[in-house]
Amino acid sequence: MEPPIASGTILQNRYHLLSVLGQGGFGRTYKAEDQGRFNELCALKELIPPQSEPFVLEKSKELFQREATALYQIKHPQVPQFRATFEEGGRLFLVQDYVEGKTYRELLNDRKAQQSGGEAQTQNQNLGIPTPTTTGTMANSGSGVFSEAEVRQLLLQLLPVLDHVHSKSIIHRDITPDNIMLRNTDNLPVLIDFGVVKELATRFQSPNSTAPVTTVGKVGYAPSEQIQTGRAYPSSDLYSLAVSAVVLLTGKEPQSLFDDTQLIWRWRRWVNVTDELANILNKMLSYRPGDRYQSAMEVMQAIQSHGSVAPQPAPLPQPQPQPQQPDRNVSNMATMPVGRRPEPPANPRPRIPNQSDPVIPEPRANSIWDNPWAVVGIGAALALLAGLGSWAIISSIRNSQNAQVTPTPTTPFTELPTPTPTESPTESPTESPTESPTESPTQTPTPSPTQPTSFSQRVNLSAGQAVSRAGTINANSTINYIVPGTQDQQLRASLNGEGVLMTVLGPDQNPVDNQANRVPRWQGTLPFNGDYTVQLRPVQGLPRSNYNLSLGLTNPAPPTTQPTTSPSPQVSYDTERLNFAEGQGTLQLADQTGPRTIKRYLINAQEGQQLAAEVQDGGVSLTIRDPGGQVIADASGVQFWQSQVLRAGNYTIDVIAQRPTRFQLSTSLQYPQ
Repeated sequence: MEPPIASGTILQNRYHLLSVLGQGGFGRTYKAEDQGRFNELCALKELIPPQSEPFVLEKSKELFQREATALYQIKHPQVPQFRATFEEGGRLFLVQDYVEGKTYRELLNDRKAQQSGGEAQTQNQNLGIPTPTTTGTMANSGSGVFSEAEVRQLLLQLLPVLDHVHSKSIIHRDITPDNIMLRNTDNLPVLIDFGVVKELATRFQSPNSTAPVTTVGKVGYAPSEQIQTGRAYPSSDLYSLAVSAVVLLTGKEPQSLFDDTQLIWRWRRWVNVTDELANILNKMLSYRPGDRYQSAMEVMQAIQSHGSVAPQPAPLPQPQPQPQQPDRNVSNMATMPVGRRPEPPANPRPRIPNQSDPVIPEPRANSIWDNPWAVVGIGAALALLAGLGSWAIISSIRNSQNAQVTPTPTTPFTELPTPTPTESPTESPTESPTESPTESPTQTPTPSPTQPTSFSQRVNLSAGQAVSRAGTINANSTINYIVPGTQDQQLRASLNGEGVLMTVLGPDQNPVDNQANRVPRWQGTLPFNGDYTVQLRPVQGLPRSNYNLSLGLTNPAPPTTQPTTSPSPQVSYDTERLNFAEGQGTLQLADQTGPRTIKRYLINAQEGQQLAAEVQDGGVSLTIRDPGGQVIADASGVQFWQSQVLRAGNYTIDVIAQRPTRFQLSTSLQYPQ
């Protein structure tokens, strides 16, 4: 095997090697600066064939170019863009974008280290105190590893990437936490290190070689058909993605979770997750490829179709009313009013034996009810009290009703303005007075969080205007921002906030394009006239999430038939069309220009590409025009210009000088990262 190339080496007179990022049995990765793209960082992958026979070297070049061409078709923001391939010194290299961030393996190890540190600290604090031990297996609640909500979000963000890759008839073949990276710039997972290098290396073996064929995939993560036969299908990638998910959930390696005697996965005892997610992962982990989901979109639909609201606890039993216990200090005997016992007579009569005493009638007390005026007064007082009580009760009911019919929309967040009656007729405050007062105590103005809720708001954007909307969205809720647009306008939507994704729908209520479904940001040209909907939905598994949405709308540049600065009749143009290999690259130019003969370059650029021009030498300036002939803003009389192309077509670069001058110019046209 050839040794690593020393740092500081410049390959192809362009790639300045900085360091070695990693090395395996089939390849080596370098971190480098692309001097042809303003020293932008890139990754160089070197293929190391297992043998050096002439047959291997000859066949490797053919297969390497063919496979690299297939990978170049992947145009997804969560896959490092493959830029070029080249050969130098008998070595084959593949150039792709450099991703700054941490792999999910590194993130998992960091969390496990923090968990171990926390346990050690707890043991030190409890030194000398006996700790009770328990037997059996306890489900991990997620401390120190990834939670169910985080894994759900990871799946929802990676499955569209796999769907795009599989649509190009490309299989990753090596999905593990080591090959999923969390990018620092936008906190999105990026799929790295496709198994193409290792796959090519297995094909490079000589037909007469007796060495065993090595297949692509990491043991424990790759399914049986990939390890045993070398064949891989879209469901093979889904299998590896599910293994990565259970490793992140449990913090344990596949060898500890897979029962190789029964050929089944036993991972649920290590983590507490909902049955819905467990059933989805178990189907992805099926031993037979035909028993798994057959596409990434099937998994997406399965995750999105199952609600992620946590089960509500059973209501506590209400205590039954118990009969009131009698107070032992109070007599239960019926009472009656009695008068004072009369005084005995002065000369009592002698008692006759066997004869009962005569009954002495009680003196009758004067009762208030015997006075008619008192009865009338008491009746008037009772009537007055009854009137006051009725008035107080009615006032209380009215105040309670007014408090309940406050015109606040039943939305999952409070930051948005109150919708007009035309937007939500069922929430119009004018209907509230018709509600019966007896029903108001049982009605609640806020829907239950377990019920699906939807809110729509119209956002009228003027061209060149940008607005933002912030709020909180609950689980199982949808927020729709309706933006009127016209054909060829540019709409920009950017979403900040964890746990919320958006889908941009056209007037037909379908996603505008393949990159507009469940994404954090989108920018593109509107294909039709009508109302476009920016639909926000939370990631499954989160009870609520905060968000900040930015929206912007710009008009297309009006076409013109003539440049805004018409040249003098004595001025002529020396026009040259620049052709880039495969539609992109960097060209170094040298020529001359002057006040009467202006050097003009034509570049055909596609929408979204990065176009740049820089004067390397000579006292000249640049003026760049769009396909309509209009001078681009801030692109007149400059020596350096770089921007993203908003319209496809021919762009012109005029090199202008006050006197005949020779110059050197660098131009580049690249696809966005």
